[in-house]
Amino acid sequence: MNDDPAIGPTLVEEEALAHRVRELGAEISRDYDGREIFLVGVLKGAVFFVADLMRHLEVHCAIDFMAVASYGSSTHSSGVVRILKDLDVSIEGRDVLIVEDIVDSGLTLNYLLRTLRARNPASLEVCALLTKPERLKVRDLPIRYVGFEIPNKFAIGYGLDDRERYRNLPYVAALADRS
Repeated sequence: MNDDPAIGPTLVEEEALAHRVRELGAEISRDYDGREIFLVGVLKGAVFFVADLMRHLEVHCAIDFMAVASYGSSTHSSGVVRILKDLDVSIEGRDVLIVEDIVDSGLTLNYLLRTLRARNPASLEVCALLTKPERLKVRDLPIRYVGFEIPNKFAIGYGLDDRERYRNLPYVAALADRS
């Protein structure tokens, strides 16, 4: 796969990912010391990240997943979101941490935050592996934990895909033919 011309420049190396996920795990563990976190992984892209992050948490945690779809082109979100898979349990009174692969425009995350806040968690925070500051349309998103800020490139690898391909790359790269 390394000779695939669609795989552009590396944005985040495999070793940098592993190091930063360990750091995030330690930071989250300190912040939630003595409490149990309920992790909400956003499918499908966050699967690799949430699995690796959980292994570095030193506090009790539970996990569930949501799948959401935003309407628009394959590279641009319209902000119109629908839930494809909802949580299986109530989050009322729980300390919830949304684990996202990437925050691009911020529209989908903003929708998720509004939706989950309405379910009365004790606390609601966000951990995003990647953010694209240039693309944000929602400026006041409360992203407490950020792995990496990346340029405005279409990112693939480590769970991120292009038409369901490239999720299994162990690093994050830019798709060669898109920005």
